[in-house]
Parts: sequence; C-alpha cells; structure tokens
Amino acid sequence: MGTYRITGASAFNRNCVTGAHDHLYEYLKEAIAGATAIDMNVSFLMASGVRLMLDDLKAATDSGVPIRILCADYLNITQPEALYLLRDALGDRLDLRFYNVPNQSFHAKAYFFRYPDYEEVFVGSSNLSKSALTTGIEWNYRINSREQPADCAFFRQTFESLLANHSRIIDDTALKKYSKQWIRPKIIQQIEEIEEERLAASDPAETPDRVAQGQAAFTVDTEAETPAPLISFPQPSGAQIEALYALKHFRQENMDKGLIVAATGIGKTFLAAFDSKAFKRILFVAHRDEILTQAEHSFQCVRYELSTGRFDGIRKDTDPDIIFASVQTLGNPACLNADFFAPDTFDYIIIDEFHHAVSDYYQNIIDYFRPKFLLGLTATPERLDNQDVFALCDYNVVYEVRLKEAINRGWLVPFRYYGIYDDMDYAQVDFRNGRYDDDQLEKLASVSRRGNLIFQNYSKYRSRRALGFCINRRHALYMTDYFRNQGINCCAVISGPTDGDSQPLCMPRDAAIKALKTGALQVIFSVDMFNEGLDIPELDMVLFLRPTQSPTVFLQQLGRGLRKSRGKNHVNVLDFIGNYRKANLVPLFLTSLPPAGASGPRGFRLPAEDDYPEDCIVDFDFRLIDLFRKMEQDQKKISDRVSDEFYRIRAALGRRPLRLDMYVHLDAAVYAQIRSRKALNFFRDYLGFLDETGQTTPEEKELIGTAGHAFLRTIENTAMSKTYKMPVLLAFYNEGSMKLAVTEDDLYRSFKTFYEKGSNRVDLLRDKSTAAASNWGKREYVSLANRNPVHFLAQSAGEFFIKTEDRFCLAPELAAFITNPVFVRHFKDIIDYRTKRFYRERLEKLEP
Repeated sequence: MGTYRITGASAFNRNCVTGAHDHLYEYLKEAIAGATAIDMNVSFLMASGVRLMLDDLKAATDSGVPIRILCADYLNITQPEALYLLRDALGDRLDLRFYNVPNQSFHAKAYFFRYPDYEEVFVGSSNLSKSALTTGIEWNYRINSREQPADCAFFRQTFESLLANHSRIIDDTALKKYSKQWIRPKIIQQIEEIEEERLAASDPAETPDRVAQGQAAFTVDTEAETPAPLISFPQPSGAQIEALYALKHFRQENMDKGLIVAATGIGKTFLAAFDSKAFKRILFVAHRDEILTQAEHSFQCVRYELSTGRFDGIRKDTDPDIIFASVQTLGNPACLNADFFAPDTFDYIIIDEFHHAVSDYYQNIIDYFRPKFLLGLTATPERLDNQDVFALCDYNVVYEVRLKEAINRGWLVPFRYYGIYDDMDYAQVDFRNGRYDDDQLEKLASVSRRGNLIFQNYSKYRSRRALGFCINRRHALYMTDYFRNQGINCCAVISGPTDGDSQPLCMPRDAAIKALKTGALQVIFSVDMFNEGLDIPELDMVLFLRPTQSPTVFLQQLGRGLRKSRGKNHVNVLDFIGNYRKANLVPLFLTSLPPAGASGPRGFRLPAEDDYPEDCIVDFDFRLIDLFRKMEQDQKKISDRVSDEFYRIRAALGRRPLRLDMYVHLDAAVYAQIRSRKALNFFRDYLGFLDETGQTTPEEKELIGTAGHAFLRTIENTAMSKTYKMPVLLAFYNEGSMKLAVTEDDLYRSFKTFYEKGSNRVDLLRDKSTAAASNWGKREYVSLANRNPVHFLAQSAGEFFIKTEDRFCLAPELAAFITNPVFVRHFKDIIDYRTKRFYRERLEKLEP
C-alpha cells in the first residue's frame, strides 16, 4: 500500500500512526464524532481504554449511530469490567460479541468508520486499552474506500464474515458467566502496573490503592479570586462497576431491598455512594463512629452537591440530604418517630456491615422506615451464631464477590498464610454462650513461652507494618511490652481509659495508624477496634493471636492486610492455632466458602490447592492437621447435633422456636445434612418433632394425629417451584381469622398484596408468561390462581382442598380447627417458613 493524504470529509492528514509522536486516540475520537456506523475488531478490551472512549461512543449511540464490537475471550485478557462499562453505557444499542473459535488466538485489530459517502479503516496493533491508545509505541495504518476500495472492502468482508460465522453475543448471562470464571492473567498485571506508574507520575494523588477502592483526590481552591473547584472526581472501578450494573438491573425489576456481599477491601462504601446517585434523601447506618466518619467523606467525594449530617449521641441532624446515623442512637425506639423522621423520609437506606443487622436496633430501623430501596453491605454474611443475614433481604443477593474471587480478579493481594501450632490448652478455659472466658484465656496466653513463639515467627518474615489481634486489653498490653523488650517499635490501641501503668504502652487510634503508615511503628496490637472501618493498605502482616471461630471475624481480620498498595505483592498471615472449638474450620475460612461444607461423609480433609485463591500459599503445621482430624472424629452424630441446635436456638431466642426460627438460625452444616434425609428433617413434620422431644404444649398435644395435624404436614411438604401457593394459603389465613372457603375476590386481594412485595413480584416479572404482572388486575390474578396453585392443590391434596364453581374450599373436617389459635399459628408459621425457604432455594439456583 502506498502513502497518501486523505482529503474531503476527513480532517486527518496522516496515514501512519506510530506512537512515537502521535497516538491513535485523537484520530479515533474525531472519527467517532463524524461516523454514521462504527465497528471495532480488537483482540482484547481493557477498562482503561473503554473509559477513555466511553463518552465519545455514548454520544454516537445517542445520535443513533450503530456500534458493533468483536473481541476475544482467549486467555482471559479481556477484562469483564470493560464489558460491563460498555453494556451499561450503551445498552441494547451496542452489538457486543466474543470471537467463538475455541483455543485459537485472535490478534486482529481494526477500527471501521462509515461516513455518508465513504468508509475508512484503521488497521494495526492497538487494542482498546489506555496505554495502547495514548502512550505506547503502536503502529496503525489508515485506509479508505475512496483511495483503496479493494483493500477496504477486503477488511470489511473479513470482519463481516467473522461476525456472522465465528462470534457469539455477549448478553447478561454470558457476561456474568465470563466474569465469574475470570482470573486475572499476568499480562494484565503488567499492563496495569505500567498504567499506574504513568498515572502516579502525572498525578501523585491518584495512588493505585486509592484508585482501586474508587477513591480520588477531592480538593477545592477556596482562596482563588473566583473560586473554581479543583476536583478529581472518583469513578467506579473493579467490582464496583459490576455491582452497579447488577443493582441498576435489579431495581428495574422493582425490587426494594437487596444485599451486596463483597470481600473486605473492594470499596463497598464508595459503591453505595455511586449507587445512590438516583436518590435525594439518603440514610447511612453503621455501628462505629469511625465507619460513619469515613462513609461521610466517601459520600462527600461522590455526592458533593448534597448536604450531609450526623445522627448520633452528640448530634441529631434531621434536615441534611444525607444522614450518617449511629445504629445505637437511631435504633432506639425513642428516636423512631415523626419528631425526628417520618417512615418515608429517606429514598435510599444503606445498612453497613449488614451481618450486624440481626440485632434489635437494626431491626427497629429496618421495620420503621419505608425507603424506595434498602441496600445491605457485608463482606461476611455467615455468622458464628448462625442467624441468617440473607433472610433480612429475602435472600436477594444482588451481587457477590467473595475473597477467593476478589484475589483471583486482582482486586486484592494474595496472602501467604501460616498456621502455627500453639500448645495453649483451651480445655482449661470455660466456654459459655459460644465464647471462651477472656480473662482465663488471657492468663494462659500472657506468658513468655507463648510470647517468644509469636516473636520468633514474626521475626522470620521481616515485616515493616503489622497488625496483631489480641484476646483482650491486658493481652494487647502484654504483647506490646514483650515486643518492645525485643527492640520492636510497637504500641497497643485499646478502647476506654488507660491507667498509669498501661499509658506508656498505648497510643490513640488515629495517631497509631499514622505512625504505622509512616514507619515510625512496626506493629499495632489491638483487640477488635480494627476489625471494621480500617484502611491501611500498607500492612504487610496480620497476626491472629486469639481463637477465631467466626468466619466473619476471621475474614474481617484477614481483610485488613489484603488491600492493594504500590510495591506490595502479598500479605503474610500468622495464625496461632490451638485446640479451641471449631479450629478445624479455619482451612475452610481461607477459601471463603460458606461453612456448610466444612466436613463430608469421608471426614476431615484439607481443601485442595484449587480451592484457595490464585498465588496464595497455605501452610499448616503437621500437628494441626492431626488436631483437625481428631476434632472431626469427635463430632457428635447428626441426631444429637439437631437436638443441640434446638436447645441452643431456644436459649438464644429466650422462647421455644417454631419452624421459621429454626430455619433462620439453624447451623448451616446441620441443615445441609438434614435437608436430604427424611428421617432427620424435622421441617417435614415440625409438630411431630416437638412432640417427640417433649416440647409440645397441652393444646398442641391435642392436635397430634388429627386431620389438622395431617393438613399442616401437607402444607409443610407441598412442592413449590413458584410462590403461587403462598397467596392462596394466605387468603385462607385471612390475617388470622381463617376461612373455610375463599372467593375470587379473596384470591385477588391476597395475590395483589403478596406480589406488591418486590421479593415476590420478581418471580412473575422474570417469567415470560407473567412478565406483564405489574399491570394486572383482578381477571389476570384470578386466572393465574385458578390455572396454577388452585388446580394443583386440589389435584395433589384433594383430601383437604375442594374446588367448586365459584369458591375454593378447605375440607369440612378442618372446620373444627380454623378457630383453634394453636392450629392457626402453626399454619401461618408454615407459610412464613416456606416463603423464606423458597427465597433461599431461588438464590441457590441462581448461583453459578
């Protein structure tokens, strides 16, 4: 091909773009502005390149310009967040596809632009990444259909053939599947490091660890004669991009509450700030003052146009657009009234650290307010006390990225975990209500033999900044004193007042964090002040110096060291493990899998290497392997564990649990074992289970073996592929005044009320046959009831359900029970339990 100049409609006057003195970006930008159709054929897409071109592409599609992009998933080079950015901004106006020839490389790069009277093509080496378009040495050549029609036509024909015969559409399902299996290739890490270095050189405020969490510099020149904001606005990144896309589509289904499960370090607070942009009045609830302070700063960066205020023990702001509230203050019933806030005051409510939301004060807030949307945020929904956090959001998990995936995706650094055998004997320590006695534990731990074990292992890894989690205040002080005597600059950070003896060993929280970041301190010893609300990306070591039985606490503490920072390739984790209860679950915690899979029919085994995140090292002392195996063998048989669970839950609730209580609070591992074993699954006949264990009341005893008992068993075991049976049963329930027969009007009211709730309506909207349910009236709802739940209940349980011409009836022998308050209570409990169970099983089906 010869060298030539383009004249006419194009403003370009160069044909060769080499990256030495010019770059492709400016050429593409101008071409997009004038094109009537745009096609791109690139081997990979990166978020940095998409961000660079996104405004230009969106302006084109807004003007009706069709865009098609063909890229490759070969070797996982294409970043999922790049695809999410494109689909979110351009929607259905974009035709986005993967080259679909398996295991074949795809390196072609060409950009096609069609104008009213001709076409031009840029062919060369530039993929859609920021470095390739703006800073790298990339060679690209431009041809057009006026000067070289044959060449232009050849590239066009080849592209159209690839698109028609060797591509597959990237819809939401394909995108989610690709995202879930994506592991960041090494080459991506190298490209990101290059771009981060250039970013830092041009703007030192934009450090990689801040960018990774969605943060940015936020300053305003207030001394300028004409004040002009000098603001670097934050943008969503990584998991935030994907979660925002999921939230947007989730609300399009008219859902009103959902849960985000994302590993510590992903930037959940910034995610909530970005997601709040569609709302004006916002409430952010947390249980620690430092979390509220950091959250307020994050929201001020993103929602700078809105006013902010606090609602806590000191301030009671009510007028600002965004209120940051202490749960201990707002959750007090004295504050939940119209004197402070009406139930509909807030459009959008965020409950941070949502795993705490099972407590009464959180429940008070959730029950009182009626927002347009409620968002729960947590890294670890599984709790030590087995209370079901998912149930609070009806199992509506909008987006989930656990520890393993977050590390695999390159959003967190890998860990090198060392399980160190600790011969401290926990059998000597009292264990009550799921906890060891801290005072007894501290006395055993605060001895020079154990202090030396910890120090010797700490010394192996040349840590510069470490955080140690201790048993209690005295243990933190002991460890500080011991390490100082070994020449280590360290301090204790503890809550509450300090006396004269402990004062020299302590520092205030903020001062200690600053000293650790600057290197003036090497180690901070604390208890639980740093589990949540802490951001020290520079940490290179975490020390677990106390028994960690809870996956929530374990992953919170591990997460303190996983945040990215320049020059940080991994974090060392030293875990000192003895014979404490549930110690054998630690290997599972490291996979971030739910605890239900802790053991199997063949007994204890360490997770396989593939179960852990990429580039992570997990090393257990061989004595711990023997300990874990012995603990597994000592586990009680499942029938005894079921009984133990019943009494544990009864003690925790302060009353005898019914079905819903047991379902929400039951240990996940126990539930996993009984759900497929009919003889042990008490949910199949809970009244019978209560009778067998001597827990029935005299009134319940009278129900045993009757038609009423048989009816309850039928409802407990009825098949449910949809929720349709629930509003039928609720129509009979009639707010507690049970009916023996229901009319079409009764069915209509019950169905309409039931499906007004987003968690129920979503099943209608997702099904093609009921997708228009938002506009339904009586005729449609009654038709659905008759052809589905009414029909199947009458068919499968005809001894209890009878369909007449104009009514749906219960069998006459149930007439004696519908006025029995004990029967009615159990009937409603079954409806509530089956609804919650349906939510959970729906979530399980959606999980990849």
